[in-house]
Amino acid sequence: MAAKRIVLVGHCGPDAFALRNAMQSIAPGAIVEAVSDEEAAYRAAMASDLLVINRLLDGDFSNPSGIELIRDIALRGIAARLMLVSNYREAQADAETAGAVPGFGKRDMYAESTRQRVREAIGLT
Repeated sequence: MAAKRIVLVGHCGPDAFALRNAMQSIAPGAIVEAVSDEEAAYRAAMASDLLVINRLLDGDFSNPSGIELIRDIALRGIAARLMLVSNYREAQADAETAGAVPGFGKRDMYAESTRQRVREAIGLT
């Protein structure tokens, strides 16, 4: 079986580092990488199992809204699972309406609920 691929989208350096560690602990052996521009995010969406998208995108994006990026990727019919990182419940609800699977907040990146959500999203359950 090919390694699962998780892409962190629009996170600042320290957050990307912390999220990479969390994802690697949740899915040992997964390829975890970070992208910080719109073009790379769309390329990653076509070749990844899961995009973990920041609520406020850090990097080179035409729109700083992670929810809008989720909506656009979902509308294009791209098969990658999309997950929002945000501590705000209303943002999580908006992301799910836009096409994301249930996400998590940064303070919960090591929570069991996050572990279960990520593993389910990438097909490890």
